[in-house]
Amino acid sequence: MTAETRPAIHPGIHPELLRERAAAALTAARARTAALTDAVSDRDLTAQHSPLMSPLVWDLAHIGNQEELWLLGRVAGRASMHPEINSLYDAFEHPRSERPKLPLLGPEAARRYAAEVRGRVFALLERTPLEGTELLDQGFAFGMIAQHEQQHDETMLITHQLRAGAPVLAAPEPDPPQGPPPPAAEVLVPGGPFIMGTSTEPWALDNERPAHVRAVASFWIDTVPVTNAAYRAFIADGGYREPRWWAPEGWEQVRAHDIGAPLFWHREGGQWLRRRFGVTEPVPDEEPVLHVSWYEADAYARWAGRRLPTEAEWEKAARHDPASGRSRRYPWGDADPTPAHANLGQRHLRPSAAGGYPAGASPLGVRQLIGDVWEWTASDFLPYPGFRAFPYREYSEVFFGPAHKVLRGGSFAVDPVACRGTFRNWDLPVRRQIFSGFRTARDV
Repeated sequence: MTAETRPAIHPGIHPELLRERAAAALTAARARTAALTDAVSDRDLTAQHSPLMSPLVWDLAHIGNQEELWLLGRVAGRASMHPEINSLYDAFEHPRSERPKLPLLGPEAARRYAAEVRGRVFALLERTPLEGTELLDQGFAFGMIAQHEQQHDETMLITHQLRAGAPVLAAPEPDPPQGPPPPAAEVLVPGGPFIMGTSTEPWALDNERPAHVRAVASFWIDTVPVTNAAYRAFIADGGYREPRWWAPEGWEQVRAHDIGAPLFWHREGGQWLRRRFGVTEPVPDEEPVLHVSWYEADAYARWAGRRLPTEAEWEKAARHDPASGRSRRYPWGDADPTPAHANLGQRHLRPSAAGGYPAGASPLGVRQLIGDVWEWTASDFLPYPGFRAFPYREYSEVFFGPAHKVLRGGSFAVDPVACRGTFRNWDLPVRRQIFSGFRTARDV
């Protein structure tokens, strides 16, 4: 068995096309950053809306600082523009809860700094050979920075969700599901080996590498993510009051924090309501459940007589094509995502109804594996065989181990540049503020 075929970007591509792609990715990320930070007052930008999150103004300047350190510093070899601020925006030096106390750049200073860095970066991109070093090969450094900014944009969108007050963001509603509904509630994924990870995706990050053969036994997996209606049945059956469904640490969380529903849900007049970006609305039955921890997902799966899929099972369901024996870039094939394939890029401010995007289905008919909600898996975040940290240990390696669980697939808040069939996300199993849901699996 061989690794997947080379995607759209390959060694023979014209450098100008690489530059155009990198410039477009950086421009799209900055437009989104501006929309998220311009939507609120300076007071809201500098406030900490949750101890779990940074002030929005920290994220804004951090985006510029990382871009400066990597592109102007590592790539161009230039001295730091403002060395006195570098430690302020080091994510490992200062935990989120402490960042409001730091002498951070104010909103206008942060905007000017990020804009100055970006102007110099575009000048650098125009004249830098996108080859010759591992960092520059196929524009990797520029793609890494575009992904970094989009990841912080998703983080800022989470902060918007946690923020109290009137709504400030708007987006069109997702279209209703197109075409016939899925023919079955679950899909059989045949056992056997497949290629997991990648060695050829040009902007893939270190934890996605290298491509390697992984074998899984046959299993069944949900055709769509678990919906709000299905999750409400778990609540109604006393799921949050029955310790037998819960991992011990999860049960401790339920009791310690009086958890009885997904985050942002509350019951009023016999109806479940939720708060979504400043709007209170009935919980929609048909949407994938959102803002649940790994412990909640695991408990639901146990209650349903099922389990969470492993990370390898999830990726085989998403990428393996039984007809050809190869692994695709995405469930639908190797082409980049379009609005017909998946709900990505903050195009909407909510998941689409379960069963949508038939054009984005895998060869076996599993839907919505990309976009809508991050999907918890049963797996700890661990390195692949042959893993090598690049270009820095702190992106992935320091998080490996049993403390973090893997999420796959991306959410409506993820930009396509930071979402692919091999992309790996991870978080602590207690986290609920993230745009997380899940689907379940069972053995054959």
